[in-house]
Amino acid sequence: MRLAVLQHVPFEGPAAIAGWAAIQGMPVSAVRLYEGEALPELSAFDMLAVMGGPMSVNDEAQYPWLGPELACVRDAIGAGKAVLGVCLGAQMIAKALGANVYPAKQKEIGWFPVERTARRHALFDGIPASFMAFHWHGETFDLPAGAVHLAQTAAVPNQAFAAGSRVLGLQFHMEATPASVKDLLNHAGDEIGDGPFEQGPDAIRAGTGHCESLWPLLVRVLGNLTHAAASSK
Repeated sequence: MRLAVLQHVPFEGPAAIAGWAAIQGMPVSAVRLYEGEALPELSAFDMLAVMGGPMSVNDEAQYPWLGPELACVRDAIGAGKAVLGVCLGAQMIAKALGANVYPAKQKEIGWFPVERTARRHALFDGIPASFMAFHWHGETFDLPAGAVHLAQTAAVPNQAFAAGSRVLGLQFHMEATPASVKDLLNHAGDEIGDGPFEQGPDAIRAGTGHCESLWPLLVRVLGNLTHAAASSK
């Protein structure tokens, strides 16, 4: 399998996803949209990972590549590719499938527990009922029509969803590493306010030990996705 990564800013890359791909011996091509790089052809990848970023999916006037990116994501889903969306990427999938994306009632920045819903889906097979995850977002989304709601937090109900058997949106950062958390703090730390679900930089740094427990969950989810994609061929 070949993995294409859509990256919106230099400080939100694939992080642990790249480590997983290296272990699998999976070729990875990163598309740096912020540098004007061209979107990949559908024939160039089997799996698409759409990463996070500080912009909104609704900011097409400011970021003209958002419209073509949405079309790329929609086309990848339609072509039966395995598609993973993280944070902004999950919102991108939601919008590509016709759902609304809008500001959440409060920001969610820091380490907060994610709870699985009662729904079950093969893409979340092996994921525990509750786990600590890293969050950094101010927007949320409605679930696309027909999507399966998989996870929630106290702050934001829609944290994970599956659309069919090969598309997964994660509002939180399951791919977080100490280095990726540090990059967000260094480049976007001024976004942190004093809301009830916004942790300060010291608390966020102190929580990076949770990255170790996120790694096997990421491995499981990515394994589920690749298995689903391979089974469909």
